[in-house]
Amino acid sequence: MSSDNARLKTTDNGLPRHIAIIMDGNGRWAQKRFMPRAVGHRAGVKAVRKIVEHCTQEGVEVLTLFAFSSENWRRPSEEVSLLMELFMVTLRAEIDRLHQNNIRLRFIGDRSRFPEALQKQMAEGEAQTQGNTALTVVIAVNYGGRWDLCQAFRAVNQKIAAGELQAQDIDENLINRHLSTADLPEPDLFIRTGGEQRVSNFLLWQLAYTELYFTDTLWPDFDQKALDEAILSFKGRQRRFGHTGEQVLGKTLTL
Repeated sequence: MSSDNARLKTTDNGLPRHIAIIMDGNGRWAQKRFMPRAVGHRAGVKAVRKIVEHCTQEGVEVLTLFAFSSENWRRPSEEVSLLMELFMVTLRAEIDRLHQNNIRLRFIGDRSRFPEALQKQMAEGEAQTQGNTALTVVIAVNYGGRWDLCQAFRAVNQKIAAGELQAQDIDENLINRHLSTADLPEPDLFIRTGGEQRVSNFLLWQLAYTELYFTDTLWPDFDQKALDEAILSFKGRQRRFGHTGEQVLGKTLTL
């Protein structure tokens, strides 16, 4: 089966296999209520629980959440410290719950800047849940799409230098195999909450054929109904991948 056909097959049941979300608006949600930004971040964790549960119930295979970008280190140090603390506390509280619900936990991004205790906890969560099959939850932390491409290119270059590859071997499939998401299907649906309409260095390579959905809803208010609305929008789109509409409808393209 060609790669185009494989992409088209992902939507036969009408649902996206892989949903990727930029969870934007925690701080503004708190500010609208005259509360510290920390309150918004804690409310955002509750929204994550709802969306993970709903994706599991609906049969989504992969949910990728942009939790902390490589650019977020530029935020005030107090907020960064709060986010690190919240991350640790949430991991401790949620890993067993995810495991009990047959949910696999994965992390992508450069972990080297995180405290050793947090790195250890991330690795333990991945190990504990690695055999689970109901849903894969991918948390992007200290992640950037450009970082992902750079680390893939470095890995390929090292193999060329070692004589394991030739320059002419480089193609899309080779690059894909060296990205941090190599074992996952590409996202079918990208959602950004909070009203901004940009991808902000998130999964730059992987979003090439993804359907984009933007909403003004702030992340703490993004619930099961809001996710259903995004999925309904996805279902109403025709994904052509360079083909004509007639081909997609099956007149000349055999799946």
